[in-house]
Amino acid sequence: MEDFLNYKRLCNVCRAELTTINAEVAPGWQIHVCEKCLESAKQNFIWICMHCGNVYIRPKMLVLKRLTDPMLKHAYQQCADEQIIQGIDVCVECEPDAIMQYVGAAKNEKKDGHC
Repeated sequence: MEDFLNYKRLCNVCRAELTTINAEVAPGWQIHVCEKCLESAKQNFIWICMHCGNVYIRPKMLVLKRLTDPMLKHAYQQCADEQIIQGIDVCVECEPDAIMQYVGAAKNEKKDGHC
């Protein structure tokens, strides 16, 4: 049997605690999350950028209140009672141009009336 201490890694969310709690989110890509951050996921939505590793933590009620897309709002309401830590492809800090293009495209789609 191998020593479990060898598998402890720094929590990807708080970057302060060592933990063995992990999930493989993509082949070869593991996310480690400590118990405190898992507990925090009960009241907060937590997103981790899979490109740069930045972490975004927002209160669930605030996110649900600000969402305007009815389908997205419904999806987040369905998982509001779950402890979910989501991976996102890129974030505004590592790919600001891509995010701005996406937001601009989404606004244009709404103006044109296309789905």
